[in-house]
Amino acid sequence: MRSSMSASFLVVLVALLLTGCEKSGNIRVIKLGHGLDVSHPVHKAMVFMGERLKEKSDGKMLLDIYPSQQLGSERESLELLQIGSLGMTKVSTGVMENFAPGLKVFGLPFLFKDREHRFNVLEGEIGEHFLNASIDKRLKGLTFYDAGSRSFYSKTPIDSPEDLEGLKLRVMESQTAINMVKLLGGSPTPIAWGELYTALQQGIVDGAENNLPSFYLSRHYEVCKYIVLDEHTALPDILVIGTPVWNSLSEQEQVWLKEAAMESSEFEKEIWREAELEALEEIQKAGVKVIETDKDAFKEKVQPMYEEFKENPEMREVIEAIQSLN
Repeated sequence: MRSSMSASFLVVLVALLLTGCEKSGNIRVIKLGHGLDVSHPVHKAMVFMGERLKEKSDGKMLLDIYPSQQLGSERESLELLQIGSLGMTKVSTGVMENFAPGLKVFGLPFLFKDREHRFNVLEGEIGEHFLNASIDKRLKGLTFYDAGSRSFYSKTPIDSPEDLEGLKLRVMESQTAINMVKLLGGSPTPIAWGELYTALQQGIVDGAENNLPSFYLSRHYEVCKYIVLDEHTALPDILVIGTPVWNSLSEQEQVWLKEAAMESSEFEKEIWREAELEALEEIQKAGVKVIETDKDAFKEKVQPMYEEFKENPEMREVIEAIQSLN
């Protein structure tokens, strides 16, 4: 209860103290808050975006970046965007589905054939549609960031879906993720990312699921010594700006910001692969057992999710459009 109250108090305090975009003379400064460590490739991509924005605008537009959940959790940051107290944030599409329900399609396990297929979807018409799917909620996507594939990690070995039976597993605030873990036999437990290390230490949860760089940089490998590379989902991150700030920009400022965002996405793709390889090497050095598995066993367990999604004609159309892309 105390934790919940303090989190709510933080959001109110930040809202009172901050404005998402400040202009002094000819210089406009946009505040960007997110929950990642400064060594994370997505944070580095946002720093790159700030540099490109400054160059494009001849110093007239700047980004002021607050990492490591300084201004709140992902959901809290989105709420601050809606009222203009924060300018931009980066969230997982799993959290964003609470504001744009159509985005839950990206939470479907084993949706993408491979990395190339994923980028063809995100960088094409389907991706552009979803970037604008939450404008009515005062949130506009600017670009997607690669967040790799998510796999389960825990304090005990996981060789098959049966090993997830009864495990308390941290998930995002995503109904799609909750349903997936339930189908696999686990007990889904939504916990803010910044609180997860302590939750693992204290036994509140037995494990979690995420990509390799996040598993490594969060130091969760110090508690969880097993990771199974089932690669069940490939949820992208999404860079979001609140429409109160977006609509306050001139047309030229919007162009500069959009271009800088898209260039940062390309930059992030390059450094993400390096971060994945480094993470894999370092967790193994730290004694983590990396388990290869039969993904078909996991796929079979989650098929009911596809059947449920396809009951909605619009969702069925999107799934078929994604699957038809090469």
